[in-house]
This record gives sequence, C-alpha cells and structure tokens, in this order.
Amino acid sequence: MISTILGRLRQNPMAIVVSTFAAFGGLLYGYDTGSISGIIEMKFFLKTFGSKQINEIYSLTSNDKSLIVSILSAGTFLGALLGYPSGDYLGRRWGLIFACLIFSIGIACQTAAVVLPLFLIGRFIAGLGVGIISCIVPMYQSECAPKWIRGTIVSAYQLFITIGLLISAILNNETKDINSHNCYRIPTGIQLIWAVILCIGMLLLPESPRYLIMKENIQAAYQAQAKLIWKNVDDPEVDNDIKELIADMELMKTYGTSSYADCFKMGPQKNLLRTLIGIFLQAWQQLTGINFIFYYGTSFFHASGISEPFLITIATNVVNVIMTLPGMLLMDKLGRRKILIIGALGMLICEYIIAIIGTIVGQSNQSAQKTLIVFVCIYIAFFASTWGPAAWVITSEIYPISIRAKCMSFSIASNWLFNFALGYSTPYMVDVDKGNLGSKVFFLWGSTCVGCLLFAFFCIWETKGLSLEQVNYLVRNSSPIKSTKLNRELRNGTIDDDNNKSTDMKI
Repeated sequence: MISTILGRLRQNPMAIVVSTFAAFGGLLYGYDTGSISGIIEMKFFLKTFGSKQINEIYSLTSNDKSLIVSILSAGTFLGALLGYPSGDYLGRRWGLIFACLIFSIGIACQTAAVVLPLFLIGRFIAGLGVGIISCIVPMYQSECAPKWIRGTIVSAYQLFITIGLLISAILNNETKDINSHNCYRIPTGIQLIWAVILCIGMLLLPESPRYLIMKENIQAAYQAQAKLIWKNVDDPEVDNDIKELIADMELMKTYGTSSYADCFKMGPQKNLLRTLIGIFLQAWQQLTGINFIFYYGTSFFHASGISEPFLITIATNVVNVIMTLPGMLLMDKLGRRKILIIGALGMLICEYIIAIIGTIVGQSNQSAQKTLIVFVCIYIAFFASTWGPAAWVITSEIYPISIRAKCMSFSIASNWLFNFALGYSTPYMVDVDKGNLGSKVFFLWGSTCVGCLLFAFFCIWETKGLSLEQVNYLVRNSSPIKSTKLNRELRNGTIDDDNNKSTDMKI
C-alpha cells in the first residue's frame, strides 16, 4: 500500500506541492481569527482602547468587545462575496495576490492604531482580504489536486488555519505583559510576513487548468496541466486530460449558462440543491460553537476561575492542530459523510457534558474546572478531525466549474455571516452583566450539533476518490443517502459518466 501511495506521489508531485502551498492561505485566516482572543485580554490593550471601571481596572464594554471581534467577520462576509469576481475575472492566482494586498492594508491600520475607530477599520479591511482568500484557496486546491488525495490536500487548508490559531496563541502569551503598544502591535504586524509569503508563492505557481479552460485559454491550460503532472506539453497524458476537461465544460454548457441565476436553478444539474447544501454546510460548521472557544476562549477560561487562561488557550490550539492530521488522512479513506456524522455525534456529547457539569457542579469547583478543560479539548479534537476540514473539502468539489466561483462565494459568505452573528452575540450571552450563561451556553452548541448530525446524514453526498467531473455525475444521478453505492461503482470503473470518460483521470 505504501509503495502504491509513493508511486502516485511521484506521478503528481507538482500538483501536490501547488495545492498544498495554496493551503498556506489558511494561516492568514487562522492567525487573524485567533490573535484577537488574547489581544482583547491584554492589559495595555485594555488601557488603550477600554475604559476605567470603578475598581480602577480597565476593561472593554460588551458592545466594544463584540464589535472588535466580529467586525473582521463582517469584512470577510463581503470579501467572500468578492471571491467570485476576484477568482473568475482576475484568476485564481491573481485573485489571491489581490486579496493579500487588501489584507496587508488592514493589518497596517491595526498595527498603527491607538484609537478604536482605526483599529476597527483595519479589522474590517483585513476581513475583506481573508474573505476572498477563504473563497479562492479551497477552489484553487480542488482544481489542481489529484482526485485520489484531493480530500487530504484541501484539508491542509484547515490544518494551516489551526497552525495559525496556535501561533497566535503562543505570540499572545509572549507579548501579553509588555507595557506598551507593542503588546498588540507585534502579534498583529507579524501577519504581514504571512501575506508576503503567500504572494510570492502565487507568483511562481501555475494557474488552474480548469479555470483556463473555462476562459477558453486552451494553450495556457496545456502548459499549466503539464506543470502540474510534470510532463511535456505535447505528452499524450496532458492532451488526454485537457480534452476530458474540455468535454466536461462543453457538457456543462448544455445544462445552462454561468450566471448567478443558474446557481438557483434545479434542473438535472441540481444547482439549487448544491448551492443550498454548500451554504448550510458552512453555516452548520460555525454553529458547532467552535469559534466560541477560539474567539472568547481566553475570556471564558478566565471567567471560569482558571488561573492560566492564556496557557489553556495554547493547549486547546495544540489539540486543534494535532487532531486535524487524522482528519486529513481519513478524509479519502472513511469518506466525507462518515466523517461529518461521527464528528457531529462526538461534539454534541462533549458539549452536553460540559454544560451539565458547569450547571450542576459549578465553574468554581477545581475538579469541575479540570473536567471542563478535558471535555473542551475532546470536543475540539472531534471538530478538528471532522467538521473543520470536511466543510472546506465538500464545498470545494460539489459545484460545476461554470458556477463554482459563484457558489463558493455564497457558501463561504454564509460561513462568515454566521461567524459574525455568533462573534457579536456571544458576549451578550455569557458576560456576567448580560446573559451570564457561562457553561450553560454549551447546551445551545450541543443542540446545534444535533442539527449538524441530521444535516450530514440527509444532505451530504459521498465524493471521496472521484474526479470533479465524476462528482458532477454522482450528484446528477444519486441522492445523498444513496450516493455511497454509486461512488463505489465509479471508483471501481463499473460505470462511466455522461461522457464515457476514463475514471482514471489524474486531476
């Protein structure tokens, strides 16, 4: 088995390198998302942007805290909607470079800020860049990655998100006690380095062949495909792959055009169903409650009486990184449906346990605090190995090429819309002077995970091991519940798709 895998890696080394490097965009997303959790608890940051209370301690109001955290998500929501014009008009590569430039402007504003309005403007602008990146990166990866390892490679985007979260937690812990503006400027400004690395990389990497074919730039598509599979442009394998992609594009044209309206037409392509499933999948990912931990985890642990909340935050991020790895490896083994179902079941059990212990025993009890930390880590482990990577994988592969960028922008915008709503509303649910739910908030997250479980069972097709063109055939000819059988037949070569194409297509 290992020799088979190594043989396949040797056949497609460049495609794997290209797709994996693009996942670096997840670092920008994860780091920027995670850094704010610790920054809003730093003493000098509170002194700069907060107000003095009666007890002589500086703090942020619930409204300011909500705005600082969630304004990024407002920007990413709009940025995700810009993912279509950026990715389709500029191209996948130049769309990402454009997003990095926007992101860098936002980071510069935050780094320079000493008043709240400029910091908020910077967060919003950076959000625009992150939103575009989060739309284009999984799309670029899925279009360049070999089908047999596509799930693992697109999952690398989630891995880089978790690495970004971990790095931000470590840097926050190192700078939190600096008694100057540098306490937040260092962890904020370092993000410019991530943007430069991604920009340079995208300048060197090839464009997506599928995108070039969509734009009818056939000669450039041949060159890009040759680079991805490490062959000469005139190699028969390159010619065969490009002809198959062209044939699928022609087939897509028979089902309709590529307008926004086509995203919401049912017909034989089931575009409406695909669009809605992508939108709700990303929404349910947010409704697992995971960003409660990564946005407000430090505050939550502090309010729970835990003495080292910054260190516990680092620990949860280490769990997040490590447990993403088995999810990546199992994505193309267990399949998308099983992973989502197992993950939802595991998360809801952990969240109900956290809520029950916090309600019955109380958060001030030391044993209860330790138990709370343990089950938060188990909950994160389930998310990191299932819903974290799987949501990106599925939304990157279920859409036809003609409307992929548009549908991706809708689904990722959904992710960020719910991210914003939850980020803004959470302080009002858990702060002592507001809802004061404390651990009881996990009753809410546990209940939403019941919804995640039902959604995964009834609405997700099994797409592991198929080319993107075969995924189109699968969606057209099966329901989510019955898709596993057709998937097996397509992978075994016992059934051909509409074009009678080979199921051994490399990309």
